Amino acid sequence: MNILTFDIEEWFHILDNDSTKNEADWAKYPGRIHQNMELIFELLAQNNQKATFFCLGWVARKHPDIIRAIVNKGYEVATHSDLHQLAYEQSREAFKADLETSIKALEDVSGKKVKAYRAPGFSIKQENKWAFEVLVENGIEIDCSVFPAKRAHGGFAEFGVAEPCWIDIDGHRLKEFPINTFNSFGTPLIFSGGGYFRLFPSLVLEKLMKQSDYVMTYFHPRDFDAGQPMIEELSRVRKFKSYYGLKGALGKLEGLLQDFKFIDLQAAENQIDWQNARIVKL
Repeated sequence: MNILTFDIEEWFHILDNDSTKNEADWAKYPGRIHQNMELIFELLAQNNQKATFFCLGWVARKHPDIIRAIVNKGYEVATHSDLHQLAYEQSREAFKADLETSIKALEDVSGKKVKAYRAPGFSIKQENKWAFEVLVENGIEIDCSVFPAKRAHGGFAEFGVAEPCWIDIDGHRLKEFPINTFNSFGTPLIFSGGGYFRLFPSLVLEKLMKQSDYVMTYFHPRDFDAGQPMIEELSRVRKFKSYYGLKGALGKLEGLLQDFKFIDLQAAENQIDWQNARIVKL
């Protein structure tokens, strides 16, 4: 099972960086989301490919035409939060307010119920697992926020599962589609999205795909934009992670779409035998 998803945000929505942290800061940067979304739409159309789009509520308010285009082209809309903040830096009340605002903004524009969520930076982890309760309380049925390995921001290595499963937290039940991992010498390896995807050569990606029964991809419009400006305040390491491999990323993804079968999150949910799926109690 290979699932194709995109996190819809602007190129400057970079986490853990003071100059791009808040909505007031974003006005300093030119928008590039429309041209990058056109690349994605064209790629999907050429390959007759479905996908799920995890969108910011901010995008729905700032660029409602993008959300309408996603819906009109037959793609699924989910939420990626409202203002792209790390969930573990928020209080329960702030997380709830952000989630509610995002759902309302996306549903108002799309006319569709939002039932799936992915946290910015996969930032639900052991210390803020209460977020899963908030998701259920607000009508979210599917979460895609678990990154079952160590990560610079986020990371839920204690989760211990890298396949579709149930989350059970104090009686709250939620379907979980975590990021997939590939075991390499006892270490979980991530390859299916973002900077990880841009880092690996196509031959390596194809090999890892062939050996994986479950793949959850996650791409951003900025992953395919080699012309985006450099945010100079980033450290050398962050610049490498944020800008390496942009030029060839679209071609890499096109190659995978031609060589492997991908489905959207809705189709994936329908294929799972949830009565017999593993339950992770938190």
